[in-house]
Amino acid sequence: MDGIKGFKTIVIDYMTSNLNELLTKSLIDLLKMVYERKTLIPRTYIQHRNIAELFRCPNITVAQDGSGNFTKIMDAVLAAPNHSLMHFVIFVKRGLYREYVKIHSNKWNLVMIGEGMDLTVVNGNRSYGDGWRTYDSATFAVSGQGFIAMNMGFENTAEPNNHQAVALRSSSDRSAFYRCKFISHQDTLYAHSHRQFYKKCRISGTVDFIFGRAKAVFQDCSILPRQNYVGGQNTITANGRNFSAMESGFSFQRCAIFADTNAKKSKRATTPTYLGRPWGNYSRTVFMHTYMSNIVVPEGWMEWQGRTNYDSIYYGEYKNSGLGSELAGRVKWPGFHVITNSSVTSLFTVAEFIQGDLWLPFTKVPYNRGV
Repeated sequence: MDGIKGFKTIVIDYMTSNLNELLTKSLIDLLKMVYERKTLIPRTYIQHRNIAELFRCPNITVAQDGSGNFTKIMDAVLAAPNHSLMHFVIFVKRGLYREYVKIHSNKWNLVMIGEGMDLTVVNGNRSYGDGWRTYDSATFAVSGQGFIAMNMGFENTAEPNNHQAVALRSSSDRSAFYRCKFISHQDTLYAHSHRQFYKKCRISGTVDFIFGRAKAVFQDCSILPRQNYVGGQNTITANGRNFSAMESGFSFQRCAIFADTNAKKSKRATTPTYLGRPWGNYSRTVFMHTYMSNIVVPEGWMEWQGRTNYDSIYYGEYKNSGLGSELAGRVKWPGFHVITNSSVTSLFTVAEFIQGDLWLPFTKVPYNRGV
């Protein structure tokens, strides 16, 4: 009997130990499920503050003059908690921060606030021409879900002939950027994956300077093609949607496209600019209520070298304005659409395209849910 009791004690101790471990693991899995893509986010799980409070009470301050908690942005990121269910706010004082910032997938709900897109700037110069993969060339890269950036600038100052040189890459689901600047030449903004939102941002580049496989909406943004010193043409977008069920595409609403007058001056004429070209077989991009200056060529859209089939792409334009918006000379591809039906435009709104009503209110970034 004593042997049986001893055996029972061992079994109970073992079960208790494993039960605790199981419960802990289950809780972690449950919290992760809350943040899974396309999952509704219960209000009780996230504690948020309004924008004014975010500015007044940051968790960490970065300042190059030593007046903050850290002098480097990356050090502040490393100090932030993992899997945070609250907004963790990093305030970055004005300055040119020559560093590479990488926010890993375990850093949830980080908020990074600068003093202005031209005042708080993260700067790097990695490029494909110098041996970096496009993915790894980013000056600033974020994978942690729920990332928010406000009043920040992101630059890649690699030379134009160094080809791909990413200023910012976002693989963050439910990421939002408000009053931010992105500048490079080729491949400036890598909207890599998941749902993303850009409001009142300034995006400047030459070749495919907004590209990736994310599902992203751009509202009230300035799209600024630069002089392409390498020659040829500029292309604003290169969406990489590869199959019909892929959750990917770019929607531009009330944006403005005109030459970047802040870029280095050239005696050459302004580079002809196309709205985009199909990186993926099911590439999807629409422009709605957007001003297009005469920098946009009459054809509007550019072929991808070697591709002959344009049936499966979806390129659309709806009620745009400016000399570059004239439709008479547009490409005659089966996949190009002059949108006339409001039921079609609704598919590309914040509310429908990126399910913005489920998560953007928590970011406190202003947005328009409809067309």
